[in-house]
Amino acid sequence: MTGVRYRGRFAPSPTGPLHLGSLVAALASWLDARAHDGAWLVRIEDIDLPRCIPGAAEDILATLAGFGLLPDAPPLWQSTRSAQYSAALDRLRDRGMLYPCGCSRKDITEALTRVRQRHQTLGYPGTCRDGLHGKPVRAWRVRVPEAGQDTVCFDDRWQGRFCQPLADDVGDFVLKRADGLWAYQLAVVVDDGEQGITDIVRGMDLLDSTPRQIHLQHLLGLPQPRYLHVPLILDAHGDKLSKQTGATAIDHREPLVALQKAARHLGLEIAAQDRAAFLEQAVRAWRARHALPA
Repeated sequence: MTGVRYRGRFAPSPTGPLHLGSLVAALASWLDARAHDGAWLVRIEDIDLPRCIPGAAEDILATLAGFGLLPDAPPLWQSTRSAQYSAALDRLRDRGMLYPCGCSRKDITEALTRVRQRHQTLGYPGTCRDGLHGKPVRAWRVRVPEAGQDTVCFDDRWQGRFCQPLADDVGDFVLKRADGLWAYQLAVVVDDGEQGITDIVRGMDLLDSTPRQIHLQHLLGLPQPRYLHVPLILDAHGDKLSKQTGATAIDHREPLVALQKAARHLGLEIAAQDRAAFLEQAVRAWRARHALPA
């Protein structure tokens, strides 16, 4: 990363309006970019169209603007990028890194039950690695290295050293789904590479997705960004605050209150009288805590 200008991004899924948990991720990524005099981009991750709500993306962009979190370029929409994902899939297939999978969820569950009697594994057991055995193609999976050669490690700027054995914890994972949609792991890696993203700041719920993304970056010859995963906001039951668990939308009428609450979760206590002063002070405070090495 030496000599490469900082480029960060916030990548919401338009499945509803921004809530406090997503504001924390947006603010952290914006602060990290501004603290390092870098560019901050917004990407609308709308590849899972059945889950997307009409108008949600526009509402998210309007909310970010109202809170003073303005991107440095027009948003990128994943729903327009099928050709780029297809090209990446073809590259991996040509190199023998992919194989078709005919397993249903029931097939995988039954196979894992049998495998776990002999091995401690949580990942896909490789049922279709050597052929479909008469089953129709449902999805495309990327191969991960054999156990013992598969551990991916990286140093997270907030969470510290994180390692994951892909074969046991994940197995060969899906890049194109049975419903024909592109998998998140492929789309995010292709987009980060094409946009020249150097730093990814996001919620800790995506920490264990990172080794899969690093594996794909290596296979596709893409640079590995730096990562910073911020703590999640939890609900009363200890679950991640999300649209699925009934998180309420941010109150647009009081942006300063919401920003201060998000900053407090990030360990920043910012006493400011208006939004502009808050953002200026928050950038300085973030720089003091999370400055990258020279």
